[in-house]
Amino acid sequence: MKFPEVVTAEEWQQARDALLVKEKELTRALDALAAERRRLPMVRFENDYVFTGADGKAGLAELFEGRRQLIVYQMMDLGPDEYCNGCSSFVDNIGHLAHLNARDTTFVVVSDMPPEQLFKWRRRMGWTMPFYSSHGTTFVADCDIGDGFALSVFVHDGKQVYRTYVTQARGVDRLRADNNLLDLTPYGRQEDWEDSPPGWPQDPTMSWLHHHNEY
Repeated sequence: MKFPEVVTAEEWQQARDALLVKEKELTRALDALAAERRRLPMVRFENDYVFTGADGKAGLAELFEGRRQLIVYQMMDLGPDEYCNGCSSFVDNIGHLAHLNARDTTFVVVSDMPPEQLFKWRRRMGWTMPFYSSHGTTFVADCDIGDGFALSVFVHDGKQVYRTYVTQARGVDRLRADNNLLDLTPYGRQEDWEDSPPGWPQDPTMSWLHHHNEY
């Protein structure tokens, strides 16, 4: 296995400082993008869905748990006894919800899986955040995300629910703590789409990814 070039401390610091300039530029660009995101308009969203939670039925407004904002991760439904590695690993990356809750925001996982299958998977993975099955509703279709996964944001004014944001694919990928941490390492995510020096370890995209109890 190859390693990065070995240089003097002074040469390393010069290279690090040069990269830091670009990192700060990106940080400011992300701040500007977030400011623009906060100024997006919103659209009314129907509120007559009936979700199935661990404690019974709930409407969309009830998923907010009395808070103003709601983040929904929509996990893929791959059919009976099939579970997406990517979706499961994204949920693994969600930390303690108290910090989101402190900012008047609730996080839930929703999937079109039948309730029995979804909650069986939740127990097996040891997840504690709220899970809801949208099975039998048009929620996924109304979110217009096809058969994939997505992260949607909603806001509630006390009477009506509105959708303010949605992202899929790499937009969700960049939110993961594990990928962000791996991006700081010399070898990165070690996937073949990455621009890495010759001789760096690389595997087909996501081929290494397993459910956390299968490593």
